[in-house]
Amino acid sequence: MTNVAAIILGAGKGTRMKSDLPKVLMPVDGKPMIRHIIDTLEELKADKIVTVVAPDGDLVKKEVAPYPTCVQEKQLGTGHAVCSARGELCGYKGDVLVIFGDQPLYTKETMKKLLKKRAEGYSVVCLGFRPKDPARYGRLIMNNGNLERIVEYKDATEEERAINFCNSGMMCFDGEKLFEILGAISNENAAGEYYLTDAVEVALRMGLKCSAVECPVEEASAANTLEELAYLEELVKQRKAQKGK
Repeated sequence: MTNVAAIILGAGKGTRMKSDLPKVLMPVDGKPMIRHIIDTLEELKADKIVTVVAPDGDLVKKEVAPYPTCVQEKQLGTGHAVCSARGELCGYKGDVLVIFGDQPLYTKETMKKLLKKRAEGYSVVCLGFRPKDPARYGRLIMNNGNLERIVEYKDATEEERAINFCNSGMMCFDGEKLFEILGAISNENAAGEYYLTDAVEVALRMGLKCSAVECPVEEASAANTLEELAYLEELVKQRKAQKGK
């Protein structure tokens, strides 16, 4: 397997969890969400793991130690968050996985699937899934195995909304192209933020190839609320029961 690095986005606050803990430290099955991700990356034998934290992210820094952290000084979007890791990974010769720290259920097999697709000559590979209710998710528009674009639900046509292949958030990049792509993302949008999903449009404009692979719905589950956290807990129990059979 080629060299693999990972950037975990861990700067989110736990306000909707009604907790003072940073969101990625909320426990699932007895350990912080971000620890599940790190354990899986260690199984994958990732040679670099970098976590992006908020300016007051000392608790997260402590949890992920001895792995390095980078501070996102201002919350200017997901693309900006990944750029915060430039000092640790600029020019990295290998694959870079970008993972949201509130999605702890991804497996090593799914990560390998992304890496395998990346090795086929794609500079950006997105991870998709097919939820029962796709309404709030961005759609992955595919054409003959290539990813043409990501369309947010609010911007999608009726035809595009009928597509149920949705963006999970996790992505895999050619490390040598990652920061060149991110550096070309614009913040000319209503929120004035730099969106990671715009990396696909930028990469295609640069003449690079993009694709997507699929994971089970459960793996793409994230926790923004206490209800969603409880659901993740239930999914972990189900997974353990399946393994025990």
